Amino acid sequence: MDDDIVLQINQLADEEHHLEREHGDRALTDEERRRLDAVKVSLDQCWDLLRQRRARRESGLDPADAEVRSESTVEGYQQ
Repeated sequence: MDDDIVLQINQLADEEHHLEREHGDRALTDEERRRLDAVKVSLDQCWDLLRQRRARRESGLDPADAEVRSESTVEGYQQ
């Protein structure tokens, strides 16, 4: 399962970089901006899920009990 999450992270990161590079000197369209925002949220959710799974495993708990958290939760974390 962790490998699947890492694969998804890599795919989303590739898409994020593509969207950021693709526009060159022009501004992103509204559709591109919405997609980029959605990709960033999905990336944060995937990283959060992977961290939850690893923490549960290290604590002797079942990593399968980790759940994808809402956008408001993962976007509310302080850096």
